[in-house]
Amino acid sequence: MVITSLENDRVKKYVKLKQKKYRDMYGEFIVEGYHLVVEAYKRGILKEMIIEENEAVPIEAHSVYVTYDIIKKISDVESPPKVMGLCSKVEYNDEVGSRILLLDGLQDPGNIGTIIRSAVAFNVDTVIFGRNTVDLYNPKVLRATQGMMFHINVIFDDLEEVIKKIKSLNIAVYGTKVTHGEDVRRIPVKDKKSYALVVGNEGNGVRDEISDMCDGNLYIRMNDKVESLNVSVATSILLYELGDMDE
Repeated sequence: MVITSLENDRVKKYVKLKQKKYRDMYGEFIVEGYHLVVEAYKRGILKEMIIEENEAVPIEAHSVYVTYDIIKKISDVESPPKVMGLCSKVEYNDEVGSRILLLDGLQDPGNIGTIIRSAVAFNVDTVIFGRNTVDLYNPKVLRATQGMMFHINVIFDDLEEVIKKIKSLNIAVYGTKVTHGEDVRRIPVKDKKSYALVVGNEGNGVRDEISDMCDGNLYIRMNDKVESLNVSVATSILLYELGDMDE
């Protein structure tokens, strides 16, 4: 059976999940494209596949077949894929680990996706989303992570409270500033075994009240032709320098 009506209740729910309030209400979200569907399936959170009629997908999961018009209505992109997935939100844990990345007020979904991918690549244990950071389950964030959100622990919390907890574990908390910081390349190897790094909003950086809680600030040395780097680029470089890739 193929669903053909845009007024179908199931379709209406899929469309609602574009909005954060409904993702929070249902505890569900939509992923788009075969790769993300496979990643969700591997993580065990795929509830059902949404497939354009006459398409075949080699995954053993409950499947709902719909018309192209419905796929387009559900999708967040101009040229939608032929397969999507309805997923339960991931059950992350509260353990921060020893290498922690804190996001303070980031708003660009593409930046967050890149940062999460870099966090996975460079051995970060946990990414912590501050209350004022864009939703992890935003469709643009999901696409930008390329499925890496399923391979790292994520916590959603008040950064002030989390930093207090991190400090109680004797883990150094570093902020990020272009000036008045320590060259990240000079951090001793022994201090890279455990750390917390705070990165801030694209325009305003880390909030003063969070910066004041940090043990110090890091910066990336570069020539004076460039004032600053995009936050996802800068974060990736910092995580690379802090990462112990010999583990």
